[in-house]
Amino acid sequence: MTKNSLLERMHSTLEHHKSIEDRQFVTALGRGLSLLAAFEQQQQLSHQQLCQMSGLPKATVTRLIYTLTVLGFLRATTGGQYQLGSSAVRLSAAAWSRHDIVAFAEPLLRQFASEQQVSVNLATEIDGEMRYLACCRSPARLSVNLQVGSAVPVAKTAIGRAFYATSSPARQSVIQTNLQQHLSTADYEQAQIMLTQAQQHYQQQGYTVSDGEFSPDILAVAVGVFDMTTDRYEYSLNASVPRANWDSDDYAAMLVPRLQELAERIRGS
Repeated sequence: MTKNSLLERMHSTLEHHKSIEDRQFVTALGRGLSLLAAFEQQQQLSHQQLCQMSGLPKATVTRLIYTLTVLGFLRATTGGQYQLGSSAVRLSAAAWSRHDIVAFAEPLLRQFASEQQVSVNLATEIDGEMRYLACCRSPARLSVNLQVGSAVPVAKTAIGRAFYATSSPARQSVIQTNLQQHLSTADYEQAQIMLTQAQQHYQQQGYTVSDGEFSPDILAVAVGVFDMTTDRYEYSLNASVPRANWDSDDYAAMLVPRLQELAERIRGS
């Protein structure tokens, strides 16, 4: 446990309220939330690790894991470990949608969508998928209607490919692990090919593209978005249009420089 980690702070709070015999404080709830806090810096944890990190008896951890799993806040992996489940992911996406950088980006996205006549979205990777944090639609009708909290594949979308291409090797490894757990062997191998090609394209061209691979009717380009507060790429940004209206190369030549400029403006928030 690192100094000043969320789990450490929760341990301190639990001990304090126990020492003052605070009857309003629900200790069982606090213990359950402390298990979730253990995942702040770890993608997956075993039952034994959760016992060690929480300092709780094995039987208590077993009951808490069961309850959190039933409620969707944890899920078991194929390797017998645990990771945050869909309920935790949805809450995380809702929280991120109100994060400072997202709040700053939203009016910029609305202006961009209106001026460029495209749909533009900001997303981050959560649990092996790209979760939309801010969405501004184009006046043109698109075949896929995505909203804040929507999830799309990493490998088949421009926004997912851009996120992967700008991520650190450690983050890429986590993404690969998530994909391997959720996809069939054939689909995972295909995803690896797509992501390798997308990274090479990004290194050469500074953007990624999805030309009908996610949806047959949608053409999208995407770039990474750097977060000054964490000193790494935490988001990606895409702009999409109906494929029937554009040639892929012409669209990229016209829009990518403007999308990169928008990413720089968000970066400076």
